[in-house]
Amino acid sequence: MDTVKVGLLGFGTVGTGVVRNLQINRELLQQRLHRDLVLTRIATRDVNRDRGVELEPGVLTSDIDEVIANPEIDIVIELIGGDEPAKSYILKAIANGKHIVTANKALMAVHGQEIIAAADQQGVSVMFEAAVAGGIPIISAIKENLCSNKFSSVLGILNGTCNFILTKMSQEGSDFAPVLQEAQDLGYAEADPTFDIEGVDTAHKIALLAALCFGTSVDFDKIYTEGISKVSAIDIQFAEQMGYTVKLLAIGKNHDDQIEVRVHPTMIPKTYQLAQINGVFNAVRLIGDFAGPTLLYGSGAGMDATASAVMGDVMAVSRDLTTGGKPRVPILGYNADAIRNLPIMEMGEVVSHYYLRFTTADQTSVLAKISGCLGNHDISIQSMLQPEVREINSVSIVIMTHEAKEADINAALAEIEQLDVVLQPTCLIRVENAPL
Repeated sequence: MDTVKVGLLGFGTVGTGVVRNLQINRELLQQRLHRDLVLTRIATRDVNRDRGVELEPGVLTSDIDEVIANPEIDIVIELIGGDEPAKSYILKAIANGKHIVTANKALMAVHGQEIIAAADQQGVSVMFEAAVAGGIPIISAIKENLCSNKFSSVLGILNGTCNFILTKMSQEGSDFAPVLQEAQDLGYAEADPTFDIEGVDTAHKIALLAALCFGTSVDFDKIYTEGISKVSAIDIQFAEQMGYTVKLLAIGKNHDDQIEVRVHPTMIPKTYQLAQINGVFNAVRLIGDFAGPTLLYGSGAGMDATASAVMGDVMAVSRDLTTGGKPRVPILGYNADAIRNLPIMEMGEVVSHYYLRFTTADQTSVLAKISGCLGNHDISIQSMLQPEVREINSVSIVIMTHEAKEADINAALAEIEQLDVVLQPTCLIRVENAPL
């Protein structure tokens, strides 16, 4: 039986999962590929640490070049993560004619154009299914199964840590800090959770999904990104009363001449399927012009789920190798000359519904003053909630607006917060209220 030889960069949690998948399902992989996948070299800094898997003698090495410059290796799997040295290793492997499989979302979101251009020049593949939503085959669905569709939007719950925290806050009425600590204790959150809770991890993923869905380069630095660290239990409670759930939502929308790409806490109606995605699970909802709405749901992280996505890419590249090695599907699903450079809409131009919570003095005429300021900027009120429970000398007023432009909302809030009856900065949460 012919072989496909694979090299691995990085031997951490996901790398261990890849080795386990290759070993446990070796016969299954042979049946589906009709070739034998052979793990030839693994480059890692610590060749002595026990990962709980048996390897053939000589597979482990601390010399990167034994993988990326090895003439026997067909596919290089990069699982180091981060920017450098991963980027340099990938570019060198591409220059040596290696096909690339990576789970490195940050690298592909920020430097993907450079890597893809190098791969196109060399005629090799770059596959990154594992970079977005773990075990959910969202990238292959966009590039292949749904490729006859023009996508109008992609919405995603793409970070299990944030989804776990918001789910616990909603179900238990807990505040952010103790739930974050619980997530860390359970291993769902890193010791330094900044990339997760401040939305950066999610922004990396929506950058890739928007590029794939809309056929455009995406400038990562232009993505509006807001995390969940300022979401309070009281706002989740008010959202529930109004029929909404709070999620950290990744949003991509296609306006033909420009795109929306943004990440922030978002209220979505409880009737939305995405509102039912709880715990550490991920989900992505696409709307295609022919397929209509499609929801993909599953494990967004973890050793086995991510290894499954990595191995799916390895199998796809291996199948291309059986027919000469030329990539069958373009890296972003579009021919290189068809990739556009659509601008990302400025956040001030975004139109949305808004949840606004004001903390005000407990006195008459407060609502009239606030609604007057909103009216000055053509913002109309859809509904209002004024809880009976009052703090000493203060009260909360909750307003849901009709659709408004973000710039107008910001101007109105700047005016409102100058009122002597407003005691604290306004809490603002955007609302995704489009029809299902």
